[in-house]
Amino acid sequence: MVCPGHPVPRQSMSRLDLEELAEIELQRDEEEATALGAVRRTPVAPMAGPDPALSMNHPFYDVARHGILQVAGEDRLGRRVVTFSCCRMPPSHELNHRRLLEYLQYTLDQYVESDYTIVYFHYGLNSQNKPSLGWFQSAYKEFDRRHRKNLKALYVVHPTNFIRVLWNILRPLISHKFGKKVTYFNYLSELREHLRDDQLIVPPEVLRHDEELRNLHTGRLPPPTKTPPPRPPLPTQQFGVSLKYLKDKNQGELIPPVLRFTVTYLREKGLRTEGLFRKSASVQTIREIQRLYNQGKPVNFDDYGDIHIPAVILKTFLRELPQPLLTFEAYEQILGITSVESSLRVTCCRQILQRLPEHNYAVLRYLMGFLHEVSRESIFNKMNSSNLACVFGLNLIWPSQGASSLSALVPLNLFTELLIEYYEKVFRSQDTHGEPGASGAARDGHTRDRAAAGPARPPVPPRPLPVAGRPL
Repeated sequence: MVCPGHPVPRQSMSRLDLEELAEIELQRDEEEATALGAVRRTPVAPMAGPDPALSMNHPFYDVARHGILQVAGEDRLGRRVVTFSCCRMPPSHELNHRRLLEYLQYTLDQYVESDYTIVYFHYGLNSQNKPSLGWFQSAYKEFDRRHRKNLKALYVVHPTNFIRVLWNILRPLISHKFGKKVTYFNYLSELREHLRDDQLIVPPEVLRHDEELRNLHTGRLPPPTKTPPPRPPLPTQQFGVSLKYLKDKNQGELIPPVLRFTVTYLREKGLRTEGLFRKSASVQTIREIQRLYNQGKPVNFDDYGDIHIPAVILKTFLRELPQPLLTFEAYEQILGITSVESSLRVTCCRQILQRLPEHNYAVLRYLMGFLHEVSRESIFNKMNSSNLACVFGLNLIWPSQGASSLSALVPLNLFTELLIEYYEKVFRSQDTHGEPGASGAARDGHTRDRAAAGPARPPVPPRPLPVAGRPL
């Protein structure tokens, strides 16, 4: 993908010339947007509506309230996606750009331990809200190795010549390796080939601009898209079907076969793998394995020679459930965990889980038991309960509409961390949850798998309860 427009002068131009050219190109962008029929922004930044999960006690409430940064679920490789929307930036006199940079760092610090992707929506940057060119330089310099290492892709949507000029100004600072991670998309349809469309958060202004660009390119309105009718799942289907469907097709077995087989494999061969669940895998390989599972064919992970592949399969299975494992109904209850006194949070978790359907509870208990084991090997795999919560939080729970907001991450991750860290207390044996039933069967299955893994490890003393508001 390339930026449309006029060619950019070579680097023989001086820095001052480039900065002046950047201002000229930004003005030209505004003129072209006006010519397209776009409504120019008033001095007040457009708001998508107050985020009900955003507390005024948030350390960056003054910046977060604008919705410039959002968490947009995950891409097709299971990597967390963070969006930056220029159209939501208020005029410069209403926003402390230094605070914006600190908020960006604060946000990314929650993901630098795992692979992640940034989507930058350029539309809406104008002479009124644009940070200084020095700010862009500071942003890249303070985007240190921790942030760059696991950034797998930076997608720039609707680029203009201003971006190309800015790239020339920053070129002396930008490493070749980082530059290869940047991809330009002229249309949203190109971006959606890489991201999950049902989770992508696109501001309405960007959607309108994209439509205007397409109309200009084709000279006519695009034809309405038609959604093909859903096909019935295969009898052996494992991905994208409900837990009830899996139970009915597997002689009443509560733990889905793909989940049990993958967990057993990881327990036997992956517990001490450093960075387990943090790495991505080939999309083609993951789709091939999904196809084999869905067709009822055997899968031998040894054939692929990469322990991170079954780890991605596990996350993919959870992510493609029609309803999250923790259910839509529990979403709002889980968001309230940060307002519960620390000493009562485990009890609160138990109360929320007791409202789950039996089947969901059984599968959740089985999964959390495994993740608890992973966390006990953190001296080797570097994946403690907090790290695992960052990876699995949004794979266990999401809202019924759209994706979880950035401010919802703290309670969602905190809740997941409590389930993993205090597994024995949350899922203690005297909690029957309808025995003899789901949890009992899950407990029996968990016992069988642990026996296959070898003798029990010595108990590890629990960590202090997580504190509300701490970045996870």
